[in-house]
Amino acid sequence: MRQLEYKADWYGRELIKINRYFPSSKRCSNCGHVLEKLPLKIREWDCPECGSHHDRDINAGVNILAAGLAVSACGATVRPEGSKSWKAGATKQEAPKSDARESRAVS
Repeated sequence: MRQLEYKADWYGRELIKINRYFPSSKRCSNCGHVLEKLPLKIREWDCPECGSHHDRDINAGVNILAAGLAVSACGATVRPEGSKSWKAGATKQEAPKSDARESRAVS
């Protein structure tokens, strides 16, 4: 996180942190269905609702991007359906205020 915060600040970007409990691997990126369980040994799966075939890592990446974009667009917390836990959300992170941009050498 430290490196991501540093790079976001350096390039003037916004960093959005997705909470570790966000079900990025278990959520179908096509229809939004969330599997109850998905053991780590399962690398590919088919959604029981829409039939979409997913690679676990690619699906998680698509879901993380979508959650980050949703937070960026509306500023709200993104939570899985039925979850009342703040742990499952995504929130905007304030980049640390530093003089990194001003201390860069100009050539």
